[in-house]
Amino acid sequence: MLCFRTTGNRRFLLFLAIYWRSKHQNPSLSSFAIQNPNADPNRGPFPPHPPPNPDSIPSTPFGQQNPSNVISSNRLIARHIRSGDLNSALRVFEGMTFKTTITWNSILAGYSSRRGKIKEARQLFDRIPEPDVFSYNIMLGCYLHNADVQSARLLFDQMPVKDTASWNTMISGFLQNGMMDQARQLFMVMPVRNNISWNAMISGYVESGDLHQAKQLFEAAPVKCVVAWTAMITGFMKFGKIELAENHFEEMPTKNLVTWNAMIAGYVENCQAENGLKLFKRMVESEFRPNPSSLSSVLLACSNLSALGLGKQIHQLVCKSPISSNITAGTSLLSMYCKCGDLEDAWKLFLVMPKKDVVTWNAMISGYAQHGAGDKALYLYDKMKDEGTKPDWITFIAVLSACNHAGFVDLGIKYFNLMVRDYGVEARPDHYTCVVDLLGRAGKLVEAVDLIKKMPFKPHSAIFGTLLGACRIHKNLELAEFAARNLLSLDPESAAGYVQLANVYAAMNRWDHVARVRRSMKDNKVIKTPGYSWIEVKSVVHEFRSSDRIHPELAFIHKKLNELERKMKFSGYVPDLEYALHDVGEEQKEEILLKHSEKLAIAYGLIRIPLGTPIRVFKNLRVCGDCHTATKYISAIEGREIIVRDTTRFHHFRQGECSCGDYW
Repeated sequence: MLCFRTTGNRRFLLFLAIYWRSKHQNPSLSSFAIQNPNADPNRGPFPPHPPPNPDSIPSTPFGQQNPSNVISSNRLIARHIRSGDLNSALRVFEGMTFKTTITWNSILAGYSSRRGKIKEARQLFDRIPEPDVFSYNIMLGCYLHNADVQSARLLFDQMPVKDTASWNTMISGFLQNGMMDQARQLFMVMPVRNNISWNAMISGYVESGDLHQAKQLFEAAPVKCVVAWTAMITGFMKFGKIELAENHFEEMPTKNLVTWNAMIAGYVENCQAENGLKLFKRMVESEFRPNPSSLSSVLLACSNLSALGLGKQIHQLVCKSPISSNITAGTSLLSMYCKCGDLEDAWKLFLVMPKKDVVTWNAMISGYAQHGAGDKALYLYDKMKDEGTKPDWITFIAVLSACNHAGFVDLGIKYFNLMVRDYGVEARPDHYTCVVDLLGRAGKLVEAVDLIKKMPFKPHSAIFGTLLGACRIHKNLELAEFAARNLLSLDPESAAGYVQLANVYAAMNRWDHVARVRRSMKDNKVIKTPGYSWIEVKSVVHEFRSSDRIHPELAFIHKKLNELERKMKFSGYVPDLEYALHDVGEEQKEEILLKHSEKLAIAYGLIRIPLGTPIRVFKNLRVCGDCHTATKYISAIEGREIIVRDTTRFHHFRQGECSCGDYW
């Protein structure tokens, strides 16, 4: 198994090389790899000098010793340090009659790799008879590893000799602590800059959000290596400048796996999942082997498109690769299955994963929560704790969501309170949003408003959007207007605020108010996100909008819907005209409801997906109440399992019932 996850100590050992070059080597050849925004997040912030020849012994006062004994002892110390056994390394060290500077540096590296060992590291450093530049660089890195930038700068200023790595290390320390001005000042007075220096500054500006400065430095760099190009691509994607990122990507003379990953992730983060999948295919065809980062992005793209078929193909790719047992890859697959509506395969994968971290547990708990299986989600939460995994803030988002969808109001409040009391997890805006949704969905709107007023920080727009949605469900016009006012004051361009308020008015037949809200939207140039649903058939995603006129098989779909309508009405179905949000006659309202996007997608699934296979439909907005009722009838009439995912949860329809129990 190829392992990509390491402990914090091992991460820092990447910076603190076990063997250090002889001080007779040319210091200008030393290099220093600065972490950039595209680097593996599991790697430490200060990667190492290239290791020297471990058998080299500098000419020191100890030159009359037996070289073979010193070399073997240094190797033994190195093995102990690499395995994290500092005590054994110290026993070898203390037993040595003669020690070279390499010996001292190795032990210093062992201390420096451990957080909180600054005092011990400094004491050892002060004992080194002839510290060389590598000794100083290790100590410098130790201070920065422990976020002691002030002490690092003092040591840097006291160094009798500085190589390029020394400057790069100090600059990197400033960058890692967000001190861009200090990093820039040091960069400007560097006697010699190398690629590492330029890459560090460019990446630092990208990370800090100053794309203009990053671009200026990139253009000024004498040599633009793949790290600098990749940093710029990451920056462009971060700010939604997709075309600029694409241009840089195509212009790059050399690309590495990190570059491809940056582009794929950028597409997915900018809601262009399909382009991300296309680029992933091109990457594989270019003979780049995906790593866990690649798979996380492409599986997220599959989740966003609900492309379960493609996700399963990628699962096969993972099984045949060296990363088949990697936790990150397994968790990404598990999350994809949950988000694509295949909870059964997600659970099977969870059971066979040899190792699980908190992210894995969170993904499975969230999956059960999204699918409305609150009891199973809370059982997993207890099991996670029993197996020694400490819950984090994301765990409690999943737990509160599980309580929300299952209607466990009192239990949800209990978990919210113990989160801070028992686990020291600070309540964030997302936690408050979950609790407001929990209370609002249960009709406790006054309690929800009271909670918002007691929040220790200013409410964000999402929390008022959540309250507004609850007001629509319970038809509370007064609080709906309160929520809409606050939402639009925080986010004047929020289409959801206008639409939800208009829907509340429409449900109460206040058509004059509906018209006023829509005029206000037009005057403020707010564009409503159109509702649409999609379904995957034979690895092809078919998209539908309400009253769709584009799909090539629309005639067959309408014929199927008309048949279903007759059968549903015969079984007792009555269209809920409240969800036809137009001021038209009843007959026209029924026609509008029949052609809602989710019904079109379900009908197409009934036509094209074979019996025995669940029909999975996805919608970009909350499923409407009439479609929810109709789907229950359809599942019973057709004898099919229908799974619908909207913006809040999954609905599993079987034999006329929904997994949500009509609580959603």
